[in-house]
Amino acid sequence: MSEITETIQEILAVVGLEADYRNESLYLLEKGNSRYARDLKLNFTSTFTSNHLTEKECALVALSIAINNNNKVLTEFYEKLALSKEATAEEIAEAAGCASLLALNNVFYRFRHFTGKEKYTQIPARVRMQLMSSPVTGKEFFELMSIAVSAVNGCEMCVNAHEKSILGLGATEERIFDAVRIASIVTSVGKIIY
Repeated sequence: MSEITETIQEILAVVGLEADYRNESLYLLEKGNSRYARDLKLNFTSTFTSNHLTEKECALVALSIAINNNNKVLTEFYEKLALSKEATAEEIAEAAGCASLLALNNVFYRFRHFTGKEKYTQIPARVRMQLMSSPVTGKEFFELMSIAVSAVNGCEMCVNAHEKSILGLGATEERIFDAVRIASIVTSVGKIIY
């Protein structure tokens, strides 16, 4: 067995997939004997911990991103991880709700930002966002999940607004950075594991 195949099997074991599971992306990495498989494994496992987020927070941010990215395999994995880190059903539901709500906001506010027309800021949005008003995970952490989803979805206006809110709530830039780091890694892993 090649080192690449062994590394792929180690990743699959962590995620809970069978050792012989393959999709198009995994097949290409393996066929090309790509050294990237090792980077992928190290990056992936680095989403489990942070110097600035708890393990539960890492899992919830990652779960929100996996849901945002429609990745069933990673959604199931991070849900189990979050549960193992004592996340409640309500916190897990909030991570899912955050992904959905921010997908809505990111499209809507990107549109407003892209057009740059004052008229669109004057028309009522007519969207409900009660989830943001008193989140079970707490305002600061909900904002961290929100900035992570907004960064993945590429909404500059939302990223800036959430960063300002998070810092205003007393969080550090390191917490923000780690949430976005996890979001970027989950997104990259999702291109290979799905």
